[in-house]
Amino acid sequence: MNANTYVVGVDFGTLSGRAVVVRVSDGAELGSAVHEYAHRVMEQTLPTGERLGPDWALQSPQDWIDVLRTAVPEAIAAAGVRPEEVVGIGTDFTACTVMPTRADGTPLSDETPGEPHAWPKLWKHHAAQPHADRINELAARRGESWLPRYGGKISSEWEFAKGLQLLEEAPEVYARAERWIEAADWIIWQLTGVESRNICTVGYKGVFQDGSYPSEEFLAELNPGFAGFVGKLATGQVGDEAGGVRLAALGDLAGRLTARAAAWTGLPEGVAVAVGNVDAHVTAAAADAVRPGQMVAIMGTSTCHIMPSDQLAEVPGMCGVVRDGIVPGLWGYEAGQSAVGDIFAWYVDNFGADGHERLTALAAKQPVGGHGLVALDWFGGNRSVLVDHNLSGVIVGQTLQTRPEDVYRALIESTAYGARMIVETFEKSGVPVEEFVVAGGLLKNPFLMQVYADVLRRPLSVIGSDQGPALGSAIHAAVAAGAYSSIEEAAAAMGKRTENAYVPDQARADAYDRLYAEYRRLHDFFGDGKMLHALRAIRNEAHTS
Repeated sequence: MNANTYVVGVDFGTLSGRAVVVRVSDGAELGSAVHEYAHRVMEQTLPTGERLGPDWALQSPQDWIDVLRTAVPEAIAAAGVRPEEVVGIGTDFTACTVMPTRADGTPLSDETPGEPHAWPKLWKHHAAQPHADRINELAARRGESWLPRYGGKISSEWEFAKGLQLLEEAPEVYARAERWIEAADWIIWQLTGVESRNICTVGYKGVFQDGSYPSEEFLAELNPGFAGFVGKLATGQVGDEAGGVRLAALGDLAGRLTARAAAWTGLPEGVAVAVGNVDAHVTAAAADAVRPGQMVAIMGTSTCHIMPSDQLAEVPGMCGVVRDGIVPGLWGYEAGQSAVGDIFAWYVDNFGADGHERLTALAAKQPVGGHGLVALDWFGGNRSVLVDHNLSGVIVGQTLQTRPEDVYRALIESTAYGARMIVETFEKSGVPVEEFVVAGGLLKNPFLMQVYADVLRRPLSVIGSDQGPALGSAIHAAVAAGAYSSIEEAAAAMGKRTENAYVPDQARADAYDRLYAEYRRLHDFFGDGKMLHALRAIRNEAHTS
């Protein structure tokens, strides 16, 4: 079956969707195509003109369908394969990107496009932070057993915080929402005609642990109208039942391509469709990093750190630990940094007229510590280890002699310090990190990669693909189609990475230890949020008064 058969992986990112055609036998990528979202990210206004509040981020479901209609046929044409040679399709999505729909999957934004809460909330929608704070406070007070599985705090990005925001700010929309569903599952629903709930997003973003969601009693204490919220979640029709909920296992068959989806994609009706997945988690297969202790950092606009392990531990500030959350049979850990590439883009767009390449070249000429700066990488909040999206960035040490490349380098270093904080927190909690594997768009910057190797004091392995999530989705499609018996087997045949691609320089690593110590002092000082929360509150009041 594998010699002359192919699979398609589709990666739905923050600004675009990408399709790649992959040979089943060896993972060779034969053709790809990208479709840019027409609506991109809606952060200021809706298409109908209504203004959005601070920290909002929405997307359009039509943009995702357009990826299927455009990128998939273009990738097949570019690959030069016949559609009937394609045996499976797999997809991955940003998360938590979640949306309200009718029972048949119709997005509420189709019905009321002028209502902000009817649209899908993108992963970086952080306007639900007050609701997340209330959930965390109540869960801690009640001693909810699931809370330590998320490092002691759940995120404002996740399903329950965004759902509570929906209830309290738009109760009419909440009442119409018969489903509250991850985009990762909604797109599979559109491809197969069957609703499924994948175990990855259910566990990491839906707070499902040990066979159940948070109790109705807990939800009612948050808000009586929230008591039945789980009824909008526990609606999957694929996979094994756990606690009255059917969960779809990663790599399994979610269904087969419907006639409508076949017309969109140009693929034959009946092609195998893999269970949905998250962009970061699916990348582990693309890097053949599905064994215990292999931490994969998917570095782009943000960074997500995921790692399989055979050990269960409570790691402070982790985004979650989920059984079978990356590969079946292992615990899957997730941590992350809310903004990385976004920080560099913000700086260049607003202050760095020389652009990324010029600033990188100038920064690379400096000795470690030569700029006299240290920064906190919280420009998009802090996901790990503080789990507080109301924190903000800090740069310390600027003088009248500070140049743009100084700040640019300090920002790069700050994100490396944030990654080291995450790695050290895992290891102090008894979960060893045996290998640090990098994937994502920031791989294209060798200087940045070397900074990370020096700061982390460990070699970096790098994925052997520019399209990690899409390749990972294709690998999952191969398993769903029956070409391989497991994700591990498929990853060994189709995934690729280069070990020790960047190794630390001892002298630079020693110098960075001193700067990292200052970063930690700054981290602990501002991490209580008192000053940064006050500044954000003043900003929000100024914009709403």
